[in-house]
Amino acid sequence: MKRRLALKTFALTLGVGALAAPHWALAQEAWPSRPVKIVAPVAPGGGVDLVARTIADRLTKPFGQSFIVENQSGGGGVIASQNVTRAAPDGYTLMLGYVGTHGTNPAVRKLPYDAINGFTPIAMVGGTPNVLVVTPNLPVKSVADLVTYLKANPGKASYGSAGPGTLTHLVMEQFKENTQTFMVHAPYRGIGPAIMDVLGGQTQAMFPGLAAALPHIKGGKLKPLAVTGTSRHRLLPDVPTMEELGYKGFDGVQWYGIVGPAGMPQPIVAKLNTEINKQLAMPDLKEKLSGEALETMPMTPEQFGDYIRKDIAKWSELVKVRKLDIE
Repeated sequence: MKRRLALKTFALTLGVGALAAPHWALAQEAWPSRPVKIVAPVAPGGGVDLVARTIADRLTKPFGQSFIVENQSGGGGVIASQNVTRAAPDGYTLMLGYVGTHGTNPAVRKLPYDAINGFTPIAMVGGTPNVLVVTPNLPVKSVADLVTYLKANPGKASYGSAGPGTLTHLVMEQFKENTQTFMVHAPYRGIGPAIMDVLGGQTQAMFPGLAAALPHIKGGKLKPLAVTGTSRHRLLPDVPTMEELGYKGFDGVQWYGIVGPAGMPQPIVAKLNTEINKQLAMPDLKEKLSGEALETMPMTPEQFGDYIRKDIAKWSELVKVRKLDIE
């Protein structure tokens, strides 16, 4: 009797397990069953917002749910980043992370969030190089000319940036370190006014993102000398990279990627990564992103996570070497 009861109990357990397993699998496969939010850690407008909205639009159809962009500006991306780390890791809150939130900020400031352990890296989208530009009236035609000029005129030249600790600041400090030259730093509140003053001659040089500088380069108002990155940019084929000129380590770019809160389920991460990389391979998306001078950089989640760690380490080392006091 006890044996029969035990067998019935065992069979019942197997039956419940068999029923539960498909329901669990269906729950995993059902994602997304409601709209997904992609946080853009900036105000509407600009490259970060544009990339977030572009990716959101491309994911809505294949997943059969709306991907909605929510702008959360403030603190140079700190507020949004902190909010995302506190969100449930269920795949319904994502963020468009970029070099500011997951590269330069962690290197130069004490943040209320962990840029590495507080997030799940999902998919890299792409990057745009920075371009070393000078005012046309500066008597230089190349990086070598600029170095010679700066050494012959110490302290007479200044450079603009979008603000202390931004990529436009750090990459120029990297240039000064590599060339052993000196320029006075003139920080601005944003890329727009910084470019306006180099156009007007109040500052002599700058390392802005290519998208922001390109209209002025094409108009002959800024003279491009070199770009960052590992290869020449197709929009400036005659402008060499810093690397090919012999300056090592100038592979940093203004990059953008999709992240989520730490602890997201691997199946959801894999689905998102696969679909985003599929979209990045499509010619029409490549063409749209080219409006921001952005080249696609598809990666696995693991590769993207490694990229973030290396970017933070790189800028942290520069801050240490240059003894930059950002706070």
